[in-house]
Amino acid sequence: MSEREAYPASVPCWVETLQPDPRAALDFYGPLFGWEFVGPGAMPGDLAGEYFVARLKGRDVAGIGSLPDSGGAGALWNTYIRVDSADEATERAQAAGASVLAGPLDALPAGRLAVLVDPVGAGISVWEARAREGAQLVNEPCTWAMSSLHCTDAEAAKAFYGSVFGWQPEPFGPSGSQMTLWRLPGYVGEEAQAIRSDVVAVLAPTDPAVPTHWNVNLRVVDADATAEQAAALGGQVLMPPFDTPGFRNAVVADPQGAVISVSELTASP
Repeated sequence: MSEREAYPASVPCWVETLQPDPRAALDFYGPLFGWEFVGPGAMPGDLAGEYFVARLKGRDVAGIGSLPDSGGAGALWNTYIRVDSADEATERAQAAGASVLAGPLDALPAGRLAVLVDPVGAGISVWEARAREGAQLVNEPCTWAMSSLHCTDAEAAKAFYGSVFGWQPEPFGPSGSQMTLWRLPGYVGEEAQAIRSDVVAVLAPTDPAVPTHWNVNLRVVDADATAEQAAALGGQVLMPPFDTPGFRNAVVADPQGAVISVSELTASP
């Protein structure tokens, strides 16, 4: 199910990076992942700037847009969660303790969105689809595989995402480095290793040294080669390639500072 035509409500559906200079970002991500780009289009609402859609094999995989004036915040990656109504989802999120950074606002003809900050301080967006459902190719080399939340208050995160999106937490991995898988019963996504197909996101083990954020992970063929190429293109390798059960991973920052992780599958599902 690597090709996706639609996403049910409460499933992460899209990722994008917002950059001070989006055209410079094309020169990094294009060679790194073999992406081609459609655009530019305009940023939604009152958000000035350009927006490009990255494509692989003729299918939409991610977005690259202009970073709004946000008080000095640097380039970043965003994850969007599919909802039936951006307005209603925003109301539910606010009632559960989130704050609103932008929206709800139209990004026509693609859809309607809101940008939120959850109660643990991580930015997350919601997407009400119209012309664009979300990523059309996932969990293949050079496409988005999964997003993970890194924070220091796991219980607050579980309560919020359970209340707003119906996600159910399930411990996974050895004690002491245990992560949490967020499941959405009834959803059928990707089969990966021992992870059930209804897993929609990951809550990483608590690490006070890691800033609170939603991390975007892309699958690659060779994590070592990808990290090396990222550095050659002007990026920075924040975590050199390392192994976890079934995967070889690396964490890189692009030349404008947006952080992304990559994972090479080393064992068959």
